[in-house]
Amino acid sequence: MKKVIYILSILCWTIFNVNAQDARPNIVLIVADDLGFADISLHGSKQINTPNIDQLAFDGVLCTEGYTSAPVCSPSRAGFITGRHQVKFGYDNNLGGNQPGFDPEYLGLPLSEKTIATRLKDLGYKTALIGKWHLGSLPKYHPTKRGFEEFWGYTSGGHDYFIAKENGKGYKAPIECNYKTPQKLSYITDDKGDECVDFIKRHKNRPFFLYASFNAPHTPLQATEADLELFSHIEDKERRTYLAMVHRLDINIGRITETLKKEGLYDNTIIMFISDNGGPVNHNASVNAPYNGQKGILFEGGIHVPYIVSWPKVLPKGKKYTETVSALDFAPTMLVAAGGEITEDCQFDGVDLVPYFTGINKKLPHEELMWKFTISAAYRKGKWKLVRLPDRMPALYDLSKDVSEQHNVSLKYQKKTEEMLKELGQWDVTLPHPVFLEGAVWKKRQLDLYDADYQLEQPKNPKVK
Repeated sequence: MKKVIYILSILCWTIFNVNAQDARPNIVLIVADDLGFADISLHGSKQINTPNIDQLAFDGVLCTEGYTSAPVCSPSRAGFITGRHQVKFGYDNNLGGNQPGFDPEYLGLPLSEKTIATRLKDLGYKTALIGKWHLGSLPKYHPTKRGFEEFWGYTSGGHDYFIAKENGKGYKAPIECNYKTPQKLSYITDDKGDECVDFIKRHKNRPFFLYASFNAPHTPLQATEADLELFSHIEDKERRTYLAMVHRLDINIGRITETLKKEGLYDNTIIMFISDNGGPVNHNASVNAPYNGQKGILFEGGIHVPYIVSWPKVLPKGKKYTETVSALDFAPTMLVAAGGEITEDCQFDGVDLVPYFTGINKKLPHEELMWKFTISAAYRKGKWKLVRLPDRMPALYDLSKDVSEQHNVSLKYQKKTEEMLKELGQWDVTLPHPVFLEGAVWKKRQLDLYDADYQLEQPKNPKVK
């Protein structure tokens, strides 16, 4: 009798745990690359319609004060893939060349850091990265060794949209894949969409984490002829191509959401959408209006990005959340939703956003946010934002009145400037030395970007021919 009771207990435990596992949400992280804040219809674009990105917000939460932890690709990704501020583990600048004196063995996400993919894999999730990695090309940094069971993409920071060569280098490197022979590229944004759809269909019967890492609209500026024709009324060739690339990105986001719906998974899938940094207006014709600045600097245009979280089963629909949030919040939010626990060992700098979105937690997710990127640093505390550069006095902005950072009030509010400058400096001196360092030429280029003029209003849409 005791044996029968024991067997029944084991059976009930197994059924309970299977059901509990099945009840856990799937998680899809969709990252656009170098997308301008102004360049989605949700943010008021008059030149492009992005219905699929917009629908994520209609079905979930639009965060109007969403930030990345860095103004360029690689450190931003190091932050949100770990949930830790990347400068705390020496990831201070972009992953590119390395100055003499720095060990090239450290060109990648430090092995001391655990990715959210690893944490979710340990919880029984099927994990995949489709697209751009940009966190190290050496074998020890490969995504399949950092928690991703499946990988289709490339380890570098970008890729040609039409061409991948067997012995190619740089942007024409071959596509890597560990679960099949990769197909010949058609248009890489569509190819990534294909792989995302395929992954969802193959793993629909178990919880999964899909990191859909698009490179659109990062350079090179390349679009299909059909998409270019849709924007033929845009006279500027670069802007026309850029908009066509964003359009194709939106189409493939729609393919992902439509597949989730067809498979009956959409309501219990967390979808997070973000750009890894602001648009590089001098390279891809993006617009970050109403924000000043661009990719590479710590004005709002470099770090204030589109930020959407959808989970129809749990989160309110069509909500605008106006408190400050960070991309560092993604990892802890995912972990808790997957049934994990945030412990001291996690050392997260982000928080689980669900209680804030649902109204259970009435406090602020973040009282303050700080940034450090090579020669620059910034600090947001409530309505105030301080920007520190090496060749000038610190600048202070009141974002409640001046979202475009046009009026430096540091002298008017000298006490506040001094207070924030000291707090920023005290944080700065606790940070470790960078584990790698890009070329010195970037320092001067970065300073020049702070002095450039930026478009602060949405561009008008010329009449369609």
